Amino acid sequence: MKKVIELENIVKNYYIGIITVEALRKINLTIEENEYVAIMGPSGSGKSTLMNIIGCLDSLTEGRYILNNTDVSDMTDDELAQIRNKEIGFIFQTFNLLPRYTAFENVMLPLVYAGMPTKQRFERTEKVIADVGLADRSAHKPNELSGGQRQRVAVARALVNNPSIILADEPTGNLDTKTSIEIMTLFEEIYKKGNTIVVVTHEEDIARHARRIVRLRDGIIESDVINNNPAMGK
Repeated sequence: MKKVIELENIVKNYYIGIITVEALRKINLTIEENEYVAIMGPSGSGKSTLMNIIGCLDSLTEGRYILNNTDVSDMTDDELAQIRNKEIGFIFQTFNLLPRYTAFENVMLPLVYAGMPTKQRFERTEKVIADVGLADRSAHKPNELSGGQRQRVAVARALVNNPSIILADEPTGNLDTKTSIEIMTLFEEIYKKGNTIVVVTHEEDIARHARRIVRLRDGIIESDVINNNPAMGK
């Protein structure tokens, strides 16, 4: 299988005055195409820092990061921004939708940044919104949608550029149990279509949907196991 994420001896330190905080310590992790991985860990374990590294939102102190055959370890902020828009679809706990834009406009935005021609981006946006079951709500603004619908808009926006990976940070953190199950069912459908999914979560119920669970503690990988009995969406 093709390697999508290759982390080699990743170190991330933060400096507070004369104090050095070791957030990540020699992390080695490979994620292949069409894997569904959950990254778990208690508060302070380094999982959010690892997510920021994988998502090209933060720089490394030491080590090497290969994303979809491209070495992003020493890229500038502008170069990383281009990589993020092309290679990574982000899904956040707080949805991060623009309130004045309709669902359709929110989903289409990455294609505008990518410079896709108008006709193509309208067709692509229509398809992805239909794929997440929101064709009849595409003209609504975020405040006219339920929490679950807003997260579906966020999922569609993450998918619209055909990214190498879908990176989800606590994707059900602001949702009730029923809606959380609906969103994880949607993730299951996305995974079955061949997408690579990385979910960062502290919730065991959410992690159990993944096919592989990586647990961090004190900045190191404590365990990395295959989940042979994933919780399937109902």
